Amino acid sequence: MAALSWIAQLLQFDRHGDDFCIREPRRGAVERLFGGLIAAQSLAAAGATVDDGKLPQSLHAYFVRGGRYDADVEFHVDRIRDGRAFATRHVTASQGGAVILEMIASFHHPEPGLDWFPQAPPALEFAAAVPKAEVLDFGDKFELRTTHDDASEFAIPPFWVRASTPIEDDPLIRACTLTFMSDLGPVPSALPPNVRLRSDLGFAASLDHSIWFHRPFQPERWHRYEIQPANHNDSRGLAVGSLYDADTTLIASVTQEALWRI
Repeated sequence: MAALSWIAQLLQFDRHGDDFCIREPRRGAVERLFGGLIAAQSLAAAGATVDDGKLPQSLHAYFVRGGRYDADVEFHVDRIRDGRAFATRHVTASQGGAVILEMIASFHHPEPGLDWFPQAPPALEFAAAVPKAEVLDFGDKFELRTTHDDASEFAIPPFWVRASTPIEDDPLIRACTLTFMSDLGPVPSALPPNVRLRSDLGFAASLDHSIWFHRPFQPERWHRYEIQPANHNDSRGLAVGSLYDADTTLIASVTQEALWRI
């Protein structure tokens, strides 16, 4: 059997009915669980209870409290509805008896219809982007190309991204990969444009995260991730993002609100 990809390994559950459990990997000095990882695992747990013909349509997640590595995470899936075209699931992720994430996920059986999206010229052309080697939170799993002036420990949008190793040709695993990757850029993007990101700026954390999966995602190909700040008040910043493939086709839309205590 072929070896599992890194993301497929992170989605390996112990399952008992609609209850799932994962032992998180140790991440060295990193303590706080990466939000994109726990969101991806929650989507995988939801998808494991859905008919094969229905694919991820959207997810809406709330990060209730921070999780930690090297500890079990338990996922309970509630089957809200199973229709002919759509299925809806509610996932609660807990660690040590405390809830760390709540998610509603929707799945849709593909059907014919109109296909349209607004054209958007790239904010960063691929030829103008430069490789970025070190990014927090599993950034080593992706190849990244950012602007010349991005010296941060984050990946500051707009940037180009692709998986550094092959990912299984499975729609759910690929949607989970997109979910994981989508959390790399929103937090720094949630700052007002006139605030310069720096390491001592203050405390930041993701509050909630939403994704709409529009078209198939091919993680080994280059994609452009653009995110814009939409609002900032009460120590909360809202960021709105779009993921495009190299042909400028809109693959997914993302929103996230982040806590910034400056």
